Amino acid sequence: MITIKSERDLVSMRRAGQIAGTALAMAGEAVRPGITTAELDRIVRKYIESQGATPSFLGYGGFPASACISINEEVIHGIPSSRKVLSGDIVSIDVGAYFEGFHGDTANTFCAGEVSSDARRLIEVTKESFRKGVEFAREGFRVSDISHAVQQHAEANGFSVVRAYTGHGVGAELHEQPDVPNFGQPGRGPRLLRGMTIAVEPMVNQGTHEIKVLGDKWTVVTADGKLAAHYEHSLLITDGEAELLTFVGVP
Repeated sequence: MITIKSERDLVSMRRAGQIAGTALAMAGEAVRPGITTAELDRIVRKYIESQGATPSFLGYGGFPASACISINEEVIHGIPSSRKVLSGDIVSIDVGAYFEGFHGDTANTFCAGEVSSDARRLIEVTKESFRKGVEFAREGFRVSDISHAVQQHAEANGFSVVRAYTGHGVGAELHEQPDVPNFGQPGRGPRLLRGMTIAVEPMVNQGTHEIKVLGDKWTVVTADGKLAAHYEHSLLITDGEAELLTFVGVP
């Protein structure tokens, strides 16, 4: 069921989004060669809990950490560990915060030291694909209008979009209806209404869109071992431009 959020709901959602966005920014600023993914996770958890919120991902479906941290060919759901970030790595960090009954969900991909021009281009096109999709995240359009815009931009730039995982509704539950794929024909799916809150999250691959899940049952990697990038914001549908609930100046 798709839920329309009340003004009271949105007060909590905005705060949850701000907390998640700030935690993501703090972790992103800490990305550098030599830091471990567990250290990045601790930054996220410490800040979220300091704000009276709870990490949305901690224990979600059994996930053992507060943030999903995925490096290079890892698309999503990487488990923080003692692994050290290396110079030239690209590091995707996905963060959720639960505050007063509502979630904020956001992700970005960061560079560790000097990365290749191809990696930088992948990250930028992923963000551009998000922005193209969000042009259609307003009342009166349909979910697949967002999906189609994301896919068109990514593929026009020589990349592919992951199809096995999607964006989603967000609110009292971390994952709500509707699903928001990153591919598809326009004009399909539920119509967007004021008060809907969704997470738009392009997952863009350098090579094939095919993925596989590693033996830890969580980490999703590109099937061909090429790079992947991830960018996400929770947003509110309005009668004009969408309100980005998790945006706090993350580059």
